[in-house]
Amino acid sequence: MDRIIVERIVCFAYHGVLLEEQTLGQEFQVSLELGVDLSAHSDDQIDAVPDYRTAVSMVEEIMYGQSQRLLETLACNIADKLLSIPGVLEVAVEVRKPNPPIPGVQGGVSVMVTRGK
Repeated sequence: MDRIIVERIVCFAYHGVLLEEQTLGQEFQVSLELGVDLSAHSDDQIDAVPDYRTAVSMVEEIMYGQSQRLLETLACNIADKLLSIPGVLEVAVEVRKPNPPIPGVQGGVSVMVTRGK
């Protein structure tokens, strides 16, 4: 299966368990891996393959939408939405919080989910 990879869509949003996260907001990073069939690429036409701009817009819609407490919920919601893009057969979604409010965690935390049709 072919892959389209979109790395680090950066969103400042208001998700999290703590009230401070929901009020002050923080940066999130979302990366995508879309499993597709690119055999129609020879036409060199955007409508012959899944348009990853649509995927980015869907991510932003969810990230800037209703506040969620869990990264897991965000990742699952994004994955489910991306599967509605024509030509996308499977997805892997990573939602990352680079600066979580957890003492001692300096590398961030993330959740990755995979889904297929």
